[in-house]
Amino acid sequence: MNITLPDGKTMQLKPGMNGLDVANQISPSLAKRVLAYALDGQLYDLYWPIPKAGSFKLLTEKDPETLNMLRHDASHLLAQAIIALYPGTKFGVGPAIDEGFYYDMDLSQPISEEDFPKIEAKMLELAKQAFPITRKEVSKQQALEMFKDDPYKTEMIQALMGTISIYTQGAFTDLCLGPHFINTSFNQNFKLLNTAGAYWRGDSKNKQLTRIYGTAFFNKKDLDAYVLMLEERKKRDHRKLGKELGLFMISDYGPGFPFWLNKGMILRKTLENFWIDVHRAAGYQLVQTPTMLSKELWETSGHWFNYRDNMYVSEVDEKEYAIKPMNCPGSMLVYKNEFYSYKDLPIRMGELGNVHRHEASGALSGLFRVRNFTQDDAHIYCTPEQLESEVREIVKLFDFFYKKVFHIDYDVYLSTRPENKYIGTLETWAKSEKALGDALTGMGKTFKINPGDGAFYGPKLDFKLKDSVGRTWQCGTVQLDMNNPERFDLTYINEKNEKVRPVMLHRVVYGSLERFIGILIEHYAGAFPTWLAPVQIKILPVNQSFHLDFSYALKKAASALGLRAEVDASNEKLGYRIRNAQVEKIPYSVVIGDKERDGQMVTYRPYGSEEQTTVTMDIFLQKVLKEVTDITSLRIV
Repeated sequence: MNITLPDGKTMQLKPGMNGLDVANQISPSLAKRVLAYALDGQLYDLYWPIPKAGSFKLLTEKDPETLNMLRHDASHLLAQAIIALYPGTKFGVGPAIDEGFYYDMDLSQPISEEDFPKIEAKMLELAKQAFPITRKEVSKQQALEMFKDDPYKTEMIQALMGTISIYTQGAFTDLCLGPHFINTSFNQNFKLLNTAGAYWRGDSKNKQLTRIYGTAFFNKKDLDAYVLMLEERKKRDHRKLGKELGLFMISDYGPGFPFWLNKGMILRKTLENFWIDVHRAAGYQLVQTPTMLSKELWETSGHWFNYRDNMYVSEVDEKEYAIKPMNCPGSMLVYKNEFYSYKDLPIRMGELGNVHRHEASGALSGLFRVRNFTQDDAHIYCTPEQLESEVREIVKLFDFFYKKVFHIDYDVYLSTRPENKYIGTLETWAKSEKALGDALTGMGKTFKINPGDGAFYGPKLDFKLKDSVGRTWQCGTVQLDMNNPERFDLTYINEKNEKVRPVMLHRVVYGSLERFIGILIEHYAGAFPTWLAPVQIKILPVNQSFHLDFSYALKKAASALGLRAEVDASNEKLGYRIRNAQVEKIPYSVVIGDKERDGQMVTYRPYGSEEQTTVTMDIFLQKVLKEVTDITSLRIV
């Protein structure tokens, strides 16, 4: 049996050879560093016999896959420590996740974050003992016998078919696919972060387990840097900043239903108006569809049968209605209101539509998870020949918003056909997936494949944004829909004078406007760029008796240019008012004294700077105006 190494060379293997054997043949120094191996892209334990011929790669600490493995190991190390400290604990699942890991547990006694130092000390003790982590494959019956006292593992085993893999380290054995490192010694730089409640299998009808979150790194420097970043994230918490900056509030009278305060409303409307201007220039029609529509519509769309529990329902004139959880059905009714030929397509239809979804109360979180929100939906109806070019135009739009306007980078994922539940032919799916991929490739965009993660009605592109403190957010989506044009009998007349189905694309840029604002609050730490800031200029008269008139004259001149200015006419000392302007993160603080009043000048200081500059009032206002219009006048080229 031969394997192909990354440099293209082949190596002949003897039966039973594992990854470490290969590493030793290549280089003894490499063998000391290798942690796992990959065969045709699939990861394996270092000691596991190489099962077949294929493309082979040895993985070390430098490979990103191994950090994920380290964190998976850490979740098992946590469970091993828990079972030692709290005998009788039952275990759910414990995967590695972005930036860390968690384990869901049915604990034998309650624990809190105050118990973390004790648990971490036990984890470190176990890690230093270098317990071998061994894999064993057993039958379903053997697995059921091994885990007969754990109802959660038993339930998972019942759903499995064929051979089942288990991993053992010391006194802890887990049902797990792996892979893992050879022993526990690699995990010595970890930290437990917080606890949360988690229903077993995500179902509120099941028992709530305790979920312990943590993170792990290969070295202390990276762990310390991450912990510092977490502290920075806490300072940026949009719930905290939203309250401090007077942007929004949540009331007990409406959990999950945000109240927008004056400054938050200015921010929100600035984003909406910019979105509208850009979309009009890009050839989108703007529509607005009703908030409440009849049960029959939601039956046609499939929501009534598949999403009913998340919808708010009411009765009007003895007929059932539902508040819309999505804008798509309304858009399709608008499309059906006209007759189209192929010459009319593409039809690009945009809507800032307010939707309502009945989210579980425990899932609500500031602006990130709410029960009513505005989606910046667009639905594009085009011919199959136009699909690729329309996707390119959407990606250009995303580039414009994310990179040019907000300076946020992103990764793209192509989610392909699900394994079993899907509609349409394999040929149609292949063409659709190729069209999405070709559109990205033609623009020089790299993307990752998310196999089997497409919706049942079509493949999609997901755009995951990376903010200034390293978090990833799912925002932009391009979803190809092969289902709704059929359900709603959408047609156009083609070149042969035949009625045919249009291709339908769903797409959002902001996603949820509420969530996007939450992301921006944390991304900018509340210090919004001038064009977005609810208050752009804070005017500070030195003495109310002598400098107030010119201060208000400056505000009036700013307002005439469309700029947002406030005068702080309080009786507080000037230094206190300057500090307040910094706390409120106002882009420009302007001090007005005798010199400024007499010379029609302003002395300004940008946010975060100690440097003060004195210029004429007109020069200052034109400077701020240019800073705003440099963004608000941008359009897609």
